[in-house]
Amino acid sequence: MNDMMQTRAARRWIDWAIIATMVVMAIGMLLPFLWLFSMSFRPVSDAYKLPPSFLPPNFDLTNYRQVLASRVPFLEIYLNSVMIAVIVTVGQMVTCTLAAFAFARLHFRGRHTLFFILLIGLMFPAQVTILPIYLGYARLGLLDKPIGLALMYLTSSFGIFLVRQFMLSQPKALEEAALMDGAGYFKIFWRISLPQLRPALSALGIITFTQTWNYYFQAKVLLSSNESLTLPVAMDVLRGYMASGNLSVVMAAMSMSILPVVVLFLLAQKFVIEGITMSGIKN
Repeated sequence: MNDMMQTRAARRWIDWAIIATMVVMAIGMLLPFLWLFSMSFRPVSDAYKLPPSFLPPNFDLTNYRQVLASRVPFLEIYLNSVMIAVIVTVGQMVTCTLAAFAFARLHFRGRHTLFFILLIGLMFPAQVTILPIYLGYARLGLLDKPIGLALMYLTSSFGIFLVRQFMLSQPKALEEAALMDGAGYFKIFWRISLPQLRPALSALGIITFTQTWNYYFQAKVLLSSNESLTLPVAMDVLRGYMASGNLSVVMAAMSMSILPVVVLFLLAQKFVIEGITMSGIKN
């Protein structure tokens, strides 16, 4: 009995130690965001003040007004980022789900070889493929157009892999019964498989939206005019040459730019964790 009580006490202390460690790590990760929001409410003269004060002396919205009144059309750029992120997210959720169903449930010749070739695409960074994309877009007249950036990523190897792994963890009994009753593959996908994919689709959606929202290199190469930029490139423009711009104004713009991603993650974090966890389980 004493040994059991000692074991429970030891486990309790280990649990508390883990919790304390996680709290410290969480605070460390949140501090940059809190500092970002704090800097957005203070004048630039306080940006380099020593010793620094964590809380602003007053919550002044001047920096936010300067962002909206700057030479960069911030609201139009904001809409560009929203449009691109939504189109890419919806596109990947459709194409990746259909492709994952084919790889997970359909049996056709060369399936495993084709899937292996698909995964090889994960090894190549964007810098490798940007040149042929740029030349192709130049011929099609899609340069300096936000829709061109969205068309690049309507599907992804990672998305197909994530959803396929999740589907492999789901039972096949209902799908096989429906197939024996004469249902077609599309009907099986729409009525049986798709309703089970909510965690995987939530994970894919938040990952895709966040990744697309933060695209910098691709937007920097394909977009040039201020009206067609996305938020990451707009932050660079606001920062100015050799970081000569108003730091507090840049912080205010960044605060507004990260809000959609933060809100989306807070709403879907449960499904993201579940989807990523389940995608590694197989029958």
